[in-house]
Amino acid sequence: MGGSNMRSVDEERKERVLPRVVVIGLASCFGCQLQITNVEAYLTDVLGQIDLRYWQLASSDPMPEEFDVAVVEGAVTTEESEACVRQLRERAKCVIVLGACAATAGIPGIAARNFFARPGQVYKDVPAACGSMVVPRPVSAVVDVDFTVRCCPVDTMDFVDVLQRALYGSNKLEHTGTMCGDCKRNGTDCFFESGQLCLGLVTVAGCGAKCVNLGRACNGCRGLSPDANLDAARAACVRAGIEPGDLDEALQLFNQVNPVCDGRE
Repeated sequence: MGGSNMRSVDEERKERVLPRVVVIGLASCFGCQLQITNVEAYLTDVLGQIDLRYWQLASSDPMPEEFDVAVVEGAVTTEESEACVRQLRERAKCVIVLGACAATAGIPGIAARNFFARPGQVYKDVPAACGSMVVPRPVSAVVDVDFTVRCCPVDTMDFVDVLQRALYGSNKLEHTGTMCGDCKRNGTDCFFESGQLCLGLVTVAGCGAKCVNLGRACNGCRGLSPDANLDAARAACVRAGIEPGDLDEALQLFNQVNPVCDGRE
């Protein structure tokens, strides 16, 4: 009996010291949350490092009051989600944004320009279920974030890497260079040489240029690189026989709310 009680105390102590994690979904397809489960070979190892208190995708239970790490997928599109994000920031020691929608406003962000005219184009009377809508924006436009897992959808091992950095600390710097460097290291052919648009020359690196390695041009899902030179990119389009306007249009898929893309900065 005494041994059984001792094991119980040890288990409770272990539970108390594990970082308490919550996973929340805002405006998104929830695909990035599903990607987390695709790390089957290591999933139990990952879960063994945390105390998973809440996962919106898997449970309808209310979110707990106390936690250490908040993982947020999706864009902020309502006053309710904006308040939720602010509450998460107040309570969490660390906020991780997951995927393009959370990092750049992603697909919901496509509707950002002239947003308040759009509901009336779809609904005669906006349903109450839509809530009090706001212009779609990334989580970082509302609160400070500590770590970002980019791409659409995220790479599962990239998420594991970022989670470990959040839990244990790291001096690893964020990527700032553009995807073209990855392509050169991979030895892949440049789409511009065949007159095809690719957003790798302005998109932040870090995914290893997976799409390009598979023969698909980069669509910019990692977001615009802080080192991107849009004027130089438009000039590169002209040299390749591509309309510069095509570059600007393509950027709207994942960068609609980035002020750099329309000259606001």
